[in-house]
Amino acid sequence: MTQTLLAVLAFVAFVASLPWLLKRMQQRQAMARGGDVTTRVLSAVAVGAHQRVVTVEVGEGEHKTRLVLGVTAQQINCLHVLGSTAAAPLAVPNAPAAADVTTFTQAMAAAQTAGQGVSASKASHGE
Repeated sequence: MTQTLLAVLAFVAFVASLPWLLKRMQQRQAMARGGDVTTRVLSAVAVGAHQRVVTVEVGEGEHKTRLVLGVTAQQINCLHVLGSTAAAPLAVPNAPAAADVTTFTQAMAAAQTAGQGVSASKASHGE
C-alpha cells in the first residue's frame, strides 16, 4: 500500500515539474542560438475571429524596437514600426517611408476625409 502511494506521489510530482523543465530547456536552447536578443509581446487585441493586432518589442538596451503586427491564421503583416530614439527603424517590405507616415490619428482623419469626399462626389454624380 505504501509503495503504491509513493509511486503515485512520485508520478504526480514528476508531472507537476514537467512545465518547469520544458521552460528551462527552451531557455537553454534559446541561449545556445544567440539568446541575447529578447522578444516580448506587449499587447494583443482581437479584431476578429482569427485576427489580432499584436505589439511586440524586439532587441535589447538601446536597440529596442516595437513592432505593431497584424496576425491572421495565414500570415503576419508589419503594420507599423515604432523605433526607439537610439535605434534605427527596421527595413520592412511594402512599408511606407518614415517621411510619408504621419501619426496614426492624422492618417485616420485623412482617410476618413478622403472617404467622405469620395461618397460626396458619387452622390453628386448620381452613382
